[in-house]
Amino acid sequence: MEAELTHGLPVFLDQLGEALRRAILHEVVDHGEIDNSAGHHGDHLFHEGLTVAQVVNSYGDLCQVITGLAVDKQTAIGAADFQTLNLCLDDATAGAVTAYTRQRDRAIRDEGIERLGFLAHELRNALSSAILAFASIKKGVVSTGGSTSAILDRSHMRLQSLIDRSLADVRLDAGILNLERVPVWELLEEAEIGGCVIAQAKGINFSVTTVDRNVIVEADRPILAAAIANLLQNAFKFTLPGTTVNLRASTTTSRVLIEIQDECGGLPAGAVENLLRPFVQQGRDRTGLGLGLSICVKAVKTMAGELHIRDLPGEGCIFMIDLPKQPPPPTSIHARRDRETDGQSSGPGGKNALSR
Repeated sequence: MEAELTHGLPVFLDQLGEALRRAILHEVVDHGEIDNSAGHHGDHLFHEGLTVAQVVNSYGDLCQVITGLAVDKQTAIGAADFQTLNLCLDDATAGAVTAYTRQRDRAIRDEGIERLGFLAHELRNALSSAILAFASIKKGVVSTGGSTSAILDRSHMRLQSLIDRSLADVRLDAGILNLERVPVWELLEEAEIGGCVIAQAKGINFSVTTVDRNVIVEADRPILAAAIANLLQNAFKFTLPGTTVNLRASTTTSRVLIEIQDECGGLPAGAVENLLRPFVQQGRDRTGLGLGLSICVKAVKTMAGELHIRDLPGEGCIFMIDLPKQPPPPTSIHARRDRETDGQSSGPGGKNALSR
């Protein structure tokens, strides 16, 4: 690539040759020039998506190539030349890593500022709607059961959603996880309670299919609940009026699958990959931060799971949380004894036989 030829390793090789020439003549080596060009190289590598380890390795690999070439050519590298080589490599590596780190920190800071700005904007909008709706109800201008009351309810739910999502995101970024054994049916029951309110307000059908009470996952309960709630809110947001959103769970021998299916009409071409990136939104409704799905991906991965999206062209799409299944809780001694007693009493000489 042109940028690589302009700011990359070939420029460093030219500078290295000049440094060796000056060292032989006992002249001052321009280390600042090496540092400056390496900084451009670090900037370029960051924007190309490389890691800081790859930046360091690129100069380490170059050193190995130089020494290997000397061996192949049966040319000895003198101590003074090798010292110059190491000093130049140190300068270049430090310059590239410094520039790379500066670009990375700036990107993180900019993303944080953008995220905070979006959050503040959404909180202000939801709060403003709630204040205006409540003011109208308090004045007696509208009834408590009308459309203004529905706006107040939706604003409160929106505020709760934003706060829950932000708390989950903060905990994920901080690495604060409290993993425990969580019954899946309890998560679905909690999601159903909140989902029914939103579905009724939007005129959407909401169906929930639960699982056996012995189905367990190891998860941070609030974070997993927030991920499910985010996916449900996304489904309610984009599904067509009068259609159905399904929340269901199933199991395989080793996995638990929690699926949210909507009837949005299907996704545009290439939308599946973009949906999982922060601040990316699809569809006409652009309310929200565009962070929900990226937070879901991060949340599920921290619990050794995966988030899958399946497009149903012309119908809708399915979002699936795929988690490892944990063994069911052990059966208590008393429960086993009761079952054994029941089995004996129903036998030929048991209590039930005598009662017949």
